[in-house]
Amino acid sequence: MSMCVSSVLHRSPIFKGKAVSEASKEDDIEETNQTAVMDYVLLGLHGHHDLKVVLLVLCLGIYCMNLLGNSLLMVLIMLDPHLHNPMYFFLSNLSLIDICGTSSFISLMLTNFLQTRSTISFPACALQMFLTLALGTTECLLLAAMAYDRYVAICHPLRYTELMTPHMCIQMGALSWGTGFVNSLLQSILIWCLPFCGHNVINHFFCEILAVLKLACGDISLNALVLMVATTILTVTPLLLICLSYIFILAAIFWVPSTSGQRKAFSTCSAHLTVVVIFYGTISFMYLKPKAKNPNVDKIITLFYAAVTPSLNPIIYSLRNAEVKASVTALLGGGLLTRKFSHVYCCPLTLSVNMS
Repeated sequence: MSMCVSSVLHRSPIFKGKAVSEASKEDDIEETNQTAVMDYVLLGLHGHHDLKVVLLVLCLGIYCMNLLGNSLLMVLIMLDPHLHNPMYFFLSNLSLIDICGTSSFISLMLTNFLQTRSTISFPACALQMFLTLALGTTECLLLAAMAYDRYVAICHPLRYTELMTPHMCIQMGALSWGTGFVNSLLQSILIWCLPFCGHNVINHFFCEILAVLKLACGDISLNALVLMVATTILTVTPLLLICLSYIFILAAIFWVPSTSGQRKAFSTCSAHLTVVVIFYGTISFMYLKPKAKNPNVDKIITLFYAAVTPSLNPIIYSLRNAEVKASVTALLGGGLLTRKFSHVYCCPLTLSVNMS
């Protein structure tokens, strides 16, 4: 009955004009939304050309250092049999995340620094947001896995080979990667289902999830809830597990009778602890500090967090780890490559388990 009444009303001269007007508005909205998903404008540092040139030079240098340092660390871990253990297995995964994470946004961002109008297509924006969120979450989980590895090595050294088997390490790594990517996929689907009402100006250097979420013109309460729960589970919980692991580690080190033994035990986890402090410290500063009066300040802080932090990991592990130093020396001297090629046909690459 109601459908018949509606049909009559729309056919009547009185409501015909209104129906046409509403249909026209819907077409306009649909057309606007389609325009929004075709192309996005990255505001960045709009109107600050001199500062963009400075950032271009700095970011290019940092990105090159990131690629060189993390690639070298991955090559060392692959070539040196002394580094075929759980800690360096997780570290190679961390280096891969740092390379992929920065490459997902910084290459396009450097190109946009040279242009008057910075734009990004919808597929590129969706992929950029997906990768940055997925890799960031995976890094949190990998840091927790590395903390567990150090906990077992120091607190349960006699059971280390039993607990940290190659199969277990691969499972922990796969779980970290899988969880990060599934979470990012869920967040991306929820965001891109929102209406954007033609808003296509992202007030950032790249498609960061919070910056994209601000463009939505619909109800984002579900997105905020899911994002908060996921952040608590996948970011805060790993931090609590890392802190708990180091409480047990410090307690175990305290009971070591000799000072040299304490120093040696702590040196095996000092590099990881430094990386954790820098990673979570910069996140806390970035999101918990008072909002700056100039929004460009917050954007520059986020940019340097995303670009600088990944480039520090290989430096930290090189300076604070004797095994990595020895591998670098052997590689520069040619001995590492000679040993590798002499055993390549008789000794397959395996993941050994030891406490170093």
